[in-house]
Amino acid sequence: MQIKKTRSHEDLRVWQLAMSLAAEVYRNTSMLPVEERYGLQSQMRRAAVSIPSNIAEGAARGSSAEFARFLAISLGSLAELETQLLLCQDLKFLARREELHKSIRTLRVMLSRLRRALLKMQLTFP
Repeated sequence: MQIKKTRSHEDLRVWQLAMSLAAEVYRNTSMLPVEERYGLQSQMRRAAVSIPSNIAEGAARGSSAEFARFLAISLGSLAELETQLLLCQDLKFLARREELHKSIRTLRVMLSRLRRALLKMQLTFP
């Protein structure tokens, strides 16, 4: 098995998907009512941007423990975004956005697996 060396967080598929999700959230939240500009719209955008930002920051830290910690923060932001998306749908602010939900589910799995691998690596190599 050949392992591809990453040069930066931009090489990580999980970061690329998180960036795509953030852009999609920006596009979708532009459809929210004007009165939600400083409420849900702002909150959802901050949560969405937090996901790839924490992946990038964690990758730059240089230790698997630190990276795993920042991935946990990304997972928290992802859960926050998912909750806000569901609320928007319940309030009929947004129609069901299956592509967003699919990206969220995929990203959750990727972040969890990467975090688990980093934590395992930390236990294996002190």
